[in-house]
Amino acid sequence: MLNLGQLVNAVQKNCHISDARHAGDFTLCIFLLKMREFYRWEHDIPFASELPKSEVGTWLQEREGLWSDLESSAFEPLPLETGHLDPFDAETVNRELIHRGYVYSGGYGRFSKPHFFLGTLLKKEQRDGHTIYISSCEYARDLEAPPAMLQGKTIYIRQESVRRFVWEKIEEWRWNRKNEAMERALACYAFEIDMNSALERMTENETEAMILHELGEGRAGEKLGAEWQKMLATFSRSKAEIMVRAVRDILADCLSTLPGLLSSNNFASLHFYFANFTGMRKHLFPEAMEAYRRWATTDDLQPLQALVESGQRRWLETARTIMSLYREHGDQAAIEKLLEPAADSEPPICVPPKAASRS
Repeated sequence: MLNLGQLVNAVQKNCHISDARHAGDFTLCIFLLKMREFYRWEHDIPFASELPKSEVGTWLQEREGLWSDLESSAFEPLPLETGHLDPFDAETVNRELIHRGYVYSGGYGRFSKPHFFLGTLLKKEQRDGHTIYISSCEYARDLEAPPAMLQGKTIYIRQESVRRFVWEKIEEWRWNRKNEAMERALACYAFEIDMNSALERMTENETEAMILHELGEGRAGEKLGAEWQKMLATFSRSKAEIMVRAVRDILADCLSTLPGLLSSNNFASLHFYFANFTGMRKHLFPEAMEAYRRWATTDDLQPLQALVESGQRRWLETARTIMSLYREHGDQAAIEKLLEPAADSEPPICVPPKAASRS
């Protein structure tokens, strides 16, 4: 018989080990914001409620102490009926969990950080050759909880994390209301009438947008092949990694996310997409924001549609050129020189040190 409590504890311990090794990947400001929201999740505090500052401070110190104890620990195998399984073998783990109404994921994200989560299975569907698992309540998670991840032909959408991601973006906008795209997105949901209902509708909408993006990642992967991931590992924890990931993100969005949102007239998600079109993506592809502004001010979708069509060719060619440079020069490939001409200004960048620690 499955002992859910033991499984939750094992997954959460692996989350703590991962966090202990990678907490230094964040700037101090981002780290503190993520810790606040992690505290909110652990203590099941509603989004609109204030956090108790003194309690959060004490908890943060205790958590950093726990990380210090666990940083050198190995990841634990997961206790299941068939035995103890590799925490990165999500496919085998899920063979035991899916029919019981649970879903698990273990894989690698940005800067090669391991991510683990265990949650309640809300829905399973097949689309475009991919199996999509959508979870609701999360029993175990790490500090950075990616709302969506693609692993092979499996897409994991964590709806609780989607909701938190959306809420955090709303909070950011409330602090600094200069993001007109975000203002337009929120206006589609009538938050001023019923905040909770509006948040749920927005979460559902952005769940679909994230599925579209991960399907685009899958299509991009088919076009680029397994060599892309090997190249990413070579550039780990560098400016080149951030730039290369942004190229693939843009390609995925031109292949799937933006065509899907445009064809369904999902204007609310289009506004939200461009409200969060920031950082390296915006630096490499400033034309996208110009096309969005044209639509937002004139209701003319043609510039966006044209941008998507040309973007599919442009960013696939760019990605293949990057791989060609990598084959020829390895980790000495001049990726930054290739991509910098896409914009005139210095990109917003934050690359963690090779060995990061907060102790």
